[in-house]
Amino acid sequence: MSSVKKGLGKVEVALRWDPSPMGEPEHDLDLVAAAYTTGAGYADPEYVVHFGSRSPDGTITLNRDSRTGQGFGYDEVMTLEFDRLAETYTRVVVGVVIQQNDGRKTFGDITNTGVRIAEGYTELATSDLGEAAAGTASTLAEFTRDETGAWEFRSTIRGFDADPTSFTAQLSALT
Repeated sequence: MSSVKKGLGKVEVALRWDPSPMGEPEHDLDLVAAAYTTGAGYADPEYVVHFGSRSPDGTITLNRDSRTGQGFGYDEVMTLEFDRLAETYTRVVVGVVIQQNDGRKTFGDITNTGVRIAEGYTELATSDLGEAAAGTASTLAEFTRDETGAWEFRSTIRGFDADPTSFTAQLSALT
């Protein structure tokens, strides 16, 4: 597949948040990505990448997984290598979900949340997840392959009230 249009290559989605106050249950936010094949459109994804997993071909990986938000900078980082993704894949949706282990928490309950989506040194989007403050899960980005084969990015911050299992199942229809 050759094209004059370059499109996206290697993209990084990074997530940060402050740890919970001393004595309170930990905040655990997780990045999730769902990959769709040609013709699948908005049907079930071919696969989902989340904590403890990666894409079968290694093109989508969760490089850093935090369960507490402790540390400097971004606590959770996912890399998506669109320049290596097989031609059969035409859509990837990335989201974030809050683990609901110790009572219901929304993005508004967690301080200093932030998302950065970048390709190399080029920032594609940033957000503090304020648009999803009432949600327990949110879409962050939709990446689609156009007719030339080039990958394009669309910011899709949109909050949902869903636990990790139901959010993953709903990703196909969220954007």
